[in-house]
Amino acid sequence: MANVQAVLSALEVFSRAPEKAALEQANAWLQDFQHSSEAWATCNVLLLSPEAPVSAKLFAAQTFRAKVTYDLADMSNTDLLGLRDTLLTALQQYHAGPKNILVQLCLAISALAIQLPAWDDPVGTMIDTFGTNPAAVPALLQFLTVLPEELTTNSKIPITDDEYKERAARLLTMNAPRVTELLAMYLQAPGASFAIQTQVFNALSSWLMAGEIAPMTLLSSPLLPFAFQALDSEELFDAAVGAVCDIIHETQEVDDNMPIIEVIVPQVIGLRPKLQQYTEDPDRIKGFARIFTEAGEAYRTLLLHHPETFSPIVEAIGECAAYHDLDVVPVTFNFWMRLAQSIGKKPTVPPLFLEAYQALMSVIIRHLHFPTDMSSLTGQEADNFRSFRHIMGDTLKDCCFVLGTDKCLMATYEMITHGLSRGPNISWQEIEAPLFALRSMGAEIDPNDDHVVPKIMDLIPQLPLHPRVRYAALLIISRYTEWINKHPDYIPAQLQYISAGFEDNDTEVNAAAGQALKYLCQDCKRHLVEFLPQLHSFLATMGNKLIQDDKVQVYEAIAYVISAMPMEQAAQSLRTFSLDILGRVHQLTVKNTPATKEELVIITNDLENLETMLGVVQSFGEQLPAACQNTHQEAWAVFEPFVAKYGTDYHICERTTRVLRLGLNFFGSATLPIIPSVLTRLAASFEVTGFSSYLWLAGKVVARFGNEDDPAIRAAFRDVYERSSHKLVAILSERSPQMIPDVMEDYLQMTLQMIDFTPDVFFPSPSLAIAFRAAMAALTLVHSDIVFAALDLIRSILSHDCLQPPTQPPPPKFPVYAAAIQPVVEREGAELTALLLSGSVGDFPEEAMQMVVTIFRVLGSLWPTQLLAWLPPAVQQLPSTTVTDAVKATFISDINSAMQSRDYEKVKYALRALRRASRKARERRRVGPLDGRE
Repeated sequence: MANVQAVLSALEVFSRAPEKAALEQANAWLQDFQHSSEAWATCNVLLLSPEAPVSAKLFAAQTFRAKVTYDLADMSNTDLLGLRDTLLTALQQYHAGPKNILVQLCLAISALAIQLPAWDDPVGTMIDTFGTNPAAVPALLQFLTVLPEELTTNSKIPITDDEYKERAARLLTMNAPRVTELLAMYLQAPGASFAIQTQVFNALSSWLMAGEIAPMTLLSSPLLPFAFQALDSEELFDAAVGAVCDIIHETQEVDDNMPIIEVIVPQVIGLRPKLQQYTEDPDRIKGFARIFTEAGEAYRTLLLHHPETFSPIVEAIGECAAYHDLDVVPVTFNFWMRLAQSIGKKPTVPPLFLEAYQALMSVIIRHLHFPTDMSSLTGQEADNFRSFRHIMGDTLKDCCFVLGTDKCLMATYEMITHGLSRGPNISWQEIEAPLFALRSMGAEIDPNDDHVVPKIMDLIPQLPLHPRVRYAALLIISRYTEWINKHPDYIPAQLQYISAGFEDNDTEVNAAAGQALKYLCQDCKRHLVEFLPQLHSFLATMGNKLIQDDKVQVYEAIAYVISAMPMEQAAQSLRTFSLDILGRVHQLTVKNTPATKEELVIITNDLENLETMLGVVQSFGEQLPAACQNTHQEAWAVFEPFVAKYGTDYHICERTTRVLRLGLNFFGSATLPIIPSVLTRLAASFEVTGFSSYLWLAGKVVARFGNEDDPAIRAAFRDVYERSSHKLVAILSERSPQMIPDVMEDYLQMTLQMIDFTPDVFFPSPSLAIAFRAAMAALTLVHSDIVFAALDLIRSILSHDCLQPPTQPPPPKFPVYAAAIQPVVEREGAELTALLLSGSVGDFPEEAMQMVVTIFRVLGSLWPTQLLAWLPPAVQQLPSTTVTDAVKATFISDINSAMQSRDYEKVKYALRALRRASRKARERRRVGPLDGRE
C-alpha cells in the first residue's frame, strides 16, 4: 500500500501542473518505479481497485505493457502464466473501456502471447473468454487488431528470428480462417453497432496487412461485399475505405488473385456515380479517390493490357484529379506517375491514355491558378499553396512523358496566346499559371528544339508587366538557359528582359532576375564574354539599388562568364572586379573615424561578393597569369590591417576568413612568402576575439602548406598552435565546452591537420597536453561532428607509430614524440576512460563506436595495467538508470578476460554488449510513464 500511495502522489504532480523541475522529478521517479520488481503487484492493485483514479489505472496498464516487453527474462513459465491470468482478469474488468486502458492491456497481452510458447493458443483463449459475451466483444476485436501489428512491427520484443517465425505461424497463420469467420459473424450479427462494425474493419485491415488473411479467402466471405456496402454509411465510411483499399492492395499479385479481382473491379467501377452524388462532400470524395487510385495502381498491368475494360477507373481518377478541393487532388498523383512510367516503355500509347493525360494537363494548370483575391489566404495557406504548385509541376512532367514535351509546351503556349488575344480584361492569374507550367516542364525540353521553344522565347517580351507574370517569365528563362546556349541569338533579348526585372519595384521579381542572370551566365558563359563590360557597367549603375541576395547572384553570374574567358583575359577581368572591392576595403581601413554599422554591413556584403566570385573561378592553376603575379601580396597588404582593425566584428571575421581561404587556394604556392604573416595575424586575432573562424582558417593553412620545410613557416605553425591552445585554456576557464562548440570543433580540426602534416610541431610542444584535454572536454558535447573529431584526435595520438615497438631503426624524432605522449596518457587515462564509457552508454553516435573500440584496444595493448586500474571506478560512475550493476560487473569481467588472454577482439564485444544494454534501458525510459498508444 505504501507503493500504491507513492505512485498516486507522483501522478498527482502532473494534475497540478507545477514547475518543470517537479514534473521531471515525478517523471523520473515513475520511470524508476516501472523498472522495479514491486511494480507488478502495485500496478495490479491499482488496476483492480475501484477507488483508484483513471490516471493511476492508465499508468498501471502502461507499466504492465512496458514490463511485459522488457522484464520477462527472469520469470518462469509458471509465473508467466500467472501474469497472463492477471492481465485477462484486468481486461475483463475494462472490456467496456476507457479505451486507452483497454488498448494498453491488449498490447501487453499481445506482447506476452508472442513471448510465451507455453500459452499454446492465445487467440483461441481470447475468443473463448471474450467472444461469447456481446459486451466483451470490443475487447476481443481490439486484441485481434493489435496482435498482428505487435508481431510484425514491434522490434522491441526480445525474440529471435526462429522464435518469431514459430509464434507468427501459431498466433496468426493457424488462426486466420477462424478469425475471418469470426469477423464476418460479428459484422452481420443482429444489432451489431457501428462501433463493432468499425472495429471489425480495422481488425480485417490489420490481418490483411500482416499477410495472414489471403484475399482469395474473401471470395466466399460476406466481408468483401459488406465492405463495399458500408461505403454508403456515414458512420462506417472511413473504416470501409481503409478495408477496401487494403483488400485491393493485397490483390496486386494479379496472376494469383484473378478470381477475386474479377469481383472487385466491377464493384470499384460501380462507385463512380458516387462522385456526383457526394460532390459537395470533400471527405467522401477523398475516400473514393483513395479506392480508385489504389485499384489503378494495383491493377496497372491489367489496365495497360485491357484499357477499355479499365477506362472507367482511369476516368474516375481523372474526375478526382479535377476536383476543386486541393486536399483530394494529390491522392491521384502517384497513380499518374506510375502509369506514365509504364506507358513510357510501350511503343504506342492507347488513345484512352492520351486523352486522360491531355485532360490531366489542363486540370493541373487550372489548379495552378492563384486565387483572385490573394488576401483570402492566410500566410501559411499561401506558403502551402506555393509548395503544392511545385508538386503539381511534377505531375505535368508525367504528362510530358506520355504526350511528348513538344505537345505539352505547345498546348500551354496556346493557352497564353489565347488569353492575350482577349485583350486587357484577362486576369494575371490566367497568364501566370500556364507560365508556371512552362517552367515546370522546362526540365523536359530538348535543347535542340527549333519548333516550340522559339515561340515561347519570342512571347516573353510581349507579356503583361504584372510583377507575378514577370516573375514567372524570368524563372522560365532560368529553366531554359541550356536551350538558349544552343540558340545564342536570343541572348540580347533575354538580357534586356532580365535587366528590366532588376528595375522592377517588386523584390521577388528582382530575385528572379538575379537567378535568371546567374543561370544564363552559367550555361551560356562562352557567348556572354562580349557582354562582360555591359555587366560591369550594370553593377556600377544598378549595384547600390539591389539587395544583397540579388547582388550575390549578379557577381556569381559574372564569375561564370570570367571562367569561360582565355586565361590572361580572365585574370585581368577578375582583377578588375576584385580591385573594386579591395579598394573599398582599403578606404574603410585608412579612414580616420571608426566605421559605422552601416559601413561594416556594406563591406561584409562586398566580401561575400568577392567570395562568390572566387568560389566559381576557383583557380587558374599553379602557373599564374601575368595579371595575377603580385595580386596576392597587394591583397594581403589590404587585408592584414583591415583584419587587425575590424576583425573583432564577428561578421567581418566570418567573411574575411572565407575570402582568405579561397584566395590562398587561388594563388596556391605563390602565397608562401606571406604565409608566416597570415598565421601570425590569425593567432593574434583569435587571442583577441576567441572567434573560431580564425582557427578554422589556420587549420586550412596547415592542411595546404604543412609539408613546406621553410623554417619561418614551421615557426609560424608552432606559434599559432601554442597561442591558440593557451587562448582556449583561458576561454574554458570562463565558459563550458557546451557554450563554445564552434571553437572546440575548429581547434580539434586544426590539431588533426597538425598531426598529419606537422607532427614535429604538434608532439614536442607543451600544448600537446592542452590539445589532449580539449579533445577529452569535447567528448562531453552532444555534437556528432565534434565527438568524431575528438575521438579521431585521441585515436591518432594513442595509435601513433612512435609508440609501437620498432621493427627497424625508428625515425629520429619518434622517441621524442613517444616521450611527450606517455606522461599525458598516464596522467589523463583515468578521466579519458570514464569519458569514453560515459559517451558509449550516453550520446555517442553509433558510428563513433568503432573509434572507441580502437582506443580501448590501444590502451589495453600499451597500458594494460593502468587500464585495469582505471576501469572499475569509471564503470561505477555510469548511471544505474541505464547500466545495471549486473551489466557493469559483466563488462569489467569481459575486459579483464580480454586483457589476460590478450584477445583484444573481445574488447569490441564487451563494449558492444555494454552499449546494447544501455540503449535498451534508455529506449525504455524514452517512453515516459504517461505516454501510450491510443
